[in-house]
Amino acid sequence: MNKVRWILSLALLFALGAKGQESSSVFNFLKIPLSSHIAALGGENVSLTQDDPSLIFSNPAIAAAVNDNSLNLDYLTYLHDTQVMGAAYVKVFSVRHTVGITGRLFNYGSMDQTDEAGNVIGSFSAKDIALSGLYSYTMGNGWVGGAACRFIYSKYAEYSSFSIGFDVGLHYNNEAKNFSFGLVAKNNGAQLSSFYEGQTEHLPFDLQAGITQGIAHAPFRISVTLRDLTRWSKRYYYNPEGKDSFGRKIFNHVVFGVDFLPTDNTYIALGYNCRRANELKAAGSSHGAGLSFGGGFQARRLKVGVSYAKYHVSVSSLTFNVSYSL
Repeated sequence: MNKVRWILSLALLFALGAKGQESSSVFNFLKIPLSSHIAALGGENVSLTQDDPSLIFSNPAIAAAVNDNSLNLDYLTYLHDTQVMGAAYVKVFSVRHTVGITGRLFNYGSMDQTDEAGNVIGSFSAKDIALSGLYSYTMGNGWVGGAACRFIYSKYAEYSSFSIGFDVGLHYNNEAKNFSFGLVAKNNGAQLSSFYEGQTEHLPFDLQAGITQGIAHAPFRISVTLRDLTRWSKRYYYNPEGKDSFGRKIFNHVVFGVDFLPTDNTYIALGYNCRRANELKAAGSSHGAGLSFGGGFQARRLKVGVSYAKYHVSVSSLTFNVSYSL
């Protein structure tokens, strides 16, 4: 348990270090899930235990549950002309030691460059790239700790920025009770070079905690995830009446998900993200705001998944995953 306390202390240290970062952040593409299963469960989940390499994007400690030599490829339909791709690989070295690498690319394509009067004077491209290396350590009694180091690069026309970020995660799984818990301090780090000289911006730090509980004698599994636990601001919820609401403020940090498991190899997932619902409603989209769903098939080696979610008022997104254990 000393190792568990050490990881908890490290996550708390990251949280305290990021608590003052209330201003707007950069590299927000890191918030978009590349796992179709997590996207279907509301876009945030750090507790799900499954042999699925795409889950390590959300919690590095989950790598311990993934088969040796597992490869994952992801594709997301996003905004017009935007290509979003991801990949992950997991290698098990021993019962306790697992490593992995991940990569994600957001290529926004070519866009018109205009002058102050709106005249097109050329074009420019924009893209975001993140490459990560991670390590997980199995501590015993169901506890696993993990950490990831991420190199992040963004380039928009002639402006570019390079940063380094860290994730620290903890995961607990009790197979007998069909219960699991996760805690992750995500995207703690700093810019090494900024878009504008002399102007430093923050990474989108996020402290998350969640639980997943299977229902006895029923093919259902329920997940509840708390996100953004270092920032409790009423600015983040939609309140058309203009009245303060403690309940709305709390639920704005909650993501709900449920899995229906008709067979041992298939799942159908449904999620609701309270903050995303409020943001989309505030932007004028109310139909299905915050809802997501998907499904997948998982054999011993091959795993496929697809999900639907809406991250922007003007477009819906599909996420596709294919994983294979070599």
